Amino acid sequence: MDTIRIGLLGAGDVADLHAEAVNSLPGVELKGLWNRTPEKGARKAAKYGCQTYNSDQELLDDPEIDAVFILTNMETHCDYTIKAAKAGKHILVEKPAASSIEELKDMQHAIGQAGVKCMPVHNYIYEAGIKRTQAMIQSGKLGDITQFYMMYNIHHADDIRARYPGVIRQILTHHSYTMLYLAGQPKTISCLKHTVDDTLAPQENVAMANMQMENGTLSHLCASFANDDHAGDPWTCMIKVIGTKGSTRYSYRDWVINERNGAHSQTYQCYPETIKNAATHFINNVLRYGEEPLSSLEDAITCQRIIEACELSVEKGVHVQF
Repeated sequence: MDTIRIGLLGAGDVADLHAEAVNSLPGVELKGLWNRTPEKGARKAAKYGCQTYNSDQELLDDPEIDAVFILTNMETHCDYTIKAAKAGKHILVEKPAASSIEELKDMQHAIGQAGVKCMPVHNYIYEAGIKRTQAMIQSGKLGDITQFYMMYNIHHADDIRARYPGVIRQILTHHSYTMLYLAGQPKTISCLKHTVDDTLAPQENVAMANMQMENGTLSHLCASFANDDHAGDPWTCMIKVIGTKGSTRYSYRDWVINERNGAHSQTYQCYPETIKNAATHFINNVLRYGEEPLSSLEDAITCQRIIEACELSVEKGVHVQF
């Protein structure tokens, strides 16, 4: 491809990061966007310097668009992915990639029939520090991995919390694909959840999962919308891998800007960087050079299985064999 042209389905907060990545790349054009609310779409198009479309189908029917970014709410990802595949467009789809394993398999079938590329935005694994950690694991520099931790403690305002699914689906999905990338697949899963003030929203806003991996590694995943962590060396968002010969750490707190960003009271710059890194990899590596993405729909299916196992563990109060 000489010039790669991108269309956006959806113009919410995450679209700002994807548009910034697209507009920063040479030989790439953000052709246009469609948003369910036309007024918001028009504002975002003016901000990004692109055109708007009157419908999602009008965007998908544009022969100049090579790939679409599906940035809508999770419940619509399956339908838009199938429509985009049928239109012959390559696809980047935000996470969670779909609502169920069945939807993900339908997406996989449509992608296979159309012969197009589809990459879920499993954004943390496109961060340089996480890729370096995986290389250290694979080379044996960290020895045998004994523990994997991923912690998330960021207070979300009531209105934001109410419109999100609970933290098991919204946040532990992130944790699961990062764990898959660094620690492999789980063998046994045990999960607990808690709702702080269920008069605001019934879905859980604190959850913890403990897992034993197939290779024996123990994993601890924690997510909370109910609180920030303001203690010394805070667990705002942290990934830690500990092995018999060494350990690594990734933290949101490594780069902080004192400006609000979406649901966050500050800009934890590591997070937008991961989104832009994922978009850049999709365009430069997957579309331009035909490489496979680091994350696939098969990975998304495994993550969904982990999430559903966590929900079953909570419901039944048992360890779930994966």
